[in-house]
Amino acid sequence: MFDMTPNILRNFFHKSSTRLYPKETRQAFGNARGELYNEIEACIFCRTCARKCPSQCITVDTKEATWQCDPFVCVYCGVCVENCPKKCLHQKNDYRKPVTDKEIIFMKGETKKKKCEGDPQET
Repeated sequence: MFDMTPNILRNFFHKSSTRLYPKETRQAFGNARGELYNEIEACIFCRTCARKCPSQCITVDTKEATWQCDPFVCVYCGVCVENCPKKCLHQKNDYRKPVTDKEIIFMKGETKKKKCEGDPQET
C-alpha cells in the first residue's frame, strides 16, 4: 500500500488524463464517418441503401415516399452512401451527439411519377 502513495498523490495534484465527455469533445478525425443524412429532394426511393445496409437500419417505403434510419442500430460503415445511385446519402464529419431518448431519423419526400410514352403531355 505504501508503494502506491506517491502515485495517488501525483494523481491528486496533476491535470486529469481523461475528458468530461459530453461537455468536452475533441474534433473528429479527417475521414470520420459520422451521422447519416439524406437529401430527400434528390432521393428516388429505390431501396438500394436498405438492401445494402449490413445492420438493416434503413427502411424505405416507395408508395408513401418515406425514408427512415434508426441511428442506434446503424454501425456507420458507409456502405449505403457508397451504393446510392443518386448520391443523395451523405455522412457528416462529426459524430452524433449523445441523447437521452431514442430518436429515429424520419424523412418524407414526394413520389416521382413515371412518364409513359402514350400519356398526353400537359401544356
